[in-house]
Amino acid sequence: MTHKATKIVIITEKLIVEGVTKIIEEAGASGYTMVQAAGKGSRGVRSSGRPAVVDAFANVKVEVITATRDMAEQIADKVAARYFDNYSGITYLEEVEILRPHKF
Repeated sequence: MTHKATKIVIITEKLIVEGVTKIIEEAGASGYTMVQAAGKGSRGVRSSGRPAVVDAFANVKVEVITATRDMAEQIADKVAARYFDNYSGITYLEEVEILRPHKF
């Protein structure tokens, strides 16, 4: 049987990922998944296929599944307020269905 939850996705610069994950943990989320990301947006093209001079300028995608939408919105609001005026980033929420709700 599945249960409803909210997934927050944050795509941003690796340079700030430590601060982003701290916000996630302080909000009470049980964990997150992070992978390299590449794409094109308002700030140009970011490629994960080419070696970068400085790895900190790469992009990452962080996914967090939260038990409540309120927690997801709290994380999104804090990340955006703290970082997105000065760093590239996008955040979106998705309603998902999960197994084992006690994990979240």
